[in-house]
Amino acid sequence: MRAEDVGDLQRLSAISYEGAAQPHLSPAVLATHTRKPAHAALWEMRTHHLLNTDPAGCWVAEAADEMIGFAVSFNRELMWILSSYAVLPQHQGQGVGEQLLQATLRHGQGCLRGMLVSSADPRAARRYRGAGFSLHPQMALTGVVDRSAIPVLDRVRDGGLTDIELMDSVDWRIRGAAHGPDHQFLISTMPLLIIDRSTGSGYVYLEAAGTPALLAATNRRTASELLWAALATTPATSTAHINHVTAANEWAIDVGMAARLTLSQGGYVGVRHLKPPMPYLPHRALL
Repeated sequence: MRAEDVGDLQRLSAISYEGAAQPHLSPAVLATHTRKPAHAALWEMRTHHLLNTDPAGCWVAEAADEMIGFAVSFNRELMWILSSYAVLPQHQGQGVGEQLLQATLRHGQGCLRGMLVSSADPRAARRYRGAGFSLHPQMALTGVVDRSAIPVLDRVRDGGLTDIELMDSVDWRIRGAAHGPDHQFLISTMPLLIIDRSTGSGYVYLEAAGTPALLAATNRRTASELLWAALATTPATSTAHINHVTAANEWAIDVGMAARLTLSQGGYVGVRHLKPPMPYLPHRALL
């Protein structure tokens, strides 16, 4: 992958992900699908970040000088992450996806552990399982927060660059590898909340008001407080979202249900040579 590919790959990913979500749509209809400008810009910023920090994990598939698929992976210490991975619908079933995945897996051969987030597409699930990943069904909670249920939150503060060492130490404890430079990227793109007390520490990034993008803590109580703090940022009539919840993180289900959110299920969190991190809500692309 080259830096000049990223804009085209953003559009390719939007088409491919929509095709996986709505397989009945024709290639001609899918070709018109685009992300909202802000979401497209963030996708490109994140991909440039990963291409800059670990270029050997980023691959593109071409046919007749046309980009038809890609895979973005990266290593953080001894953790391998598959960030994004797509093949145009009309080129699926031809071995392109398998070649891309194998290229990224070779890049992560020196890593002890691996993580990814998968859609519910059975072809993707089969490929990840074949690569040795345990697939854990993921849940989501969505709805308008019952604001009367929000507890007093007197341990939470705003975070920043001076908290990276704290966050990396939490990452080490919970998932066995720090996020490292990914924290700098996340801090530059979204709000951060921190708890740092003798009884527990942790952090949560907010993708949008009421939607945690990444949450990690040293214990369930601290994780629950951080999640409540994220939900508390939701405007009174707006919808909150809690995504990528595995069964190991029932504390998040308890918080969401107490806030009167609705539980649903779809897709998987894939892990290799580790259990699903807990208490932890992974980032969909930086895990």
